Amino acid sequence: MNFDEYQMLAQMTSNTVGTLQKVENGILGLNGESGECIDILKKAKFQGHAMDYEKIKDELSDVLWYCAEVATGLGLTLEEVAEYNINKLRKRYPEGHFNTHRSVNRDE
Repeated sequence: MNFDEYQMLAQMTSNTVGTLQKVENGILGLNGESGECIDILKKAKFQGHAMDYEKIKDELSDVLWYCAEVATGLGLTLEEVAEYNINKLRKRYPEGHFNTHRSVNRDE
């Protein structure tokens, strides 16, 4: 499955109408789902729970759904968002890998 197909299928389960509703629902949902990921980590780190990678996968899939919702609301495809991100990273890290100096000094 590619990003465009995923976005189309994900939108079939969206109950929002219009640009603003999609953007708002998506941003609120992203925060909620990433909070659930944080809770899994917190429980593993401080409460003696095992790190539940399957539950993280489940929450990560929800994060992706909300990314598709925001992108649709903005009139973008997930593929465009992914390409934008890779181009941004290529500019920041022209050597092709993470570099602490370039991470800290992003305006250089």
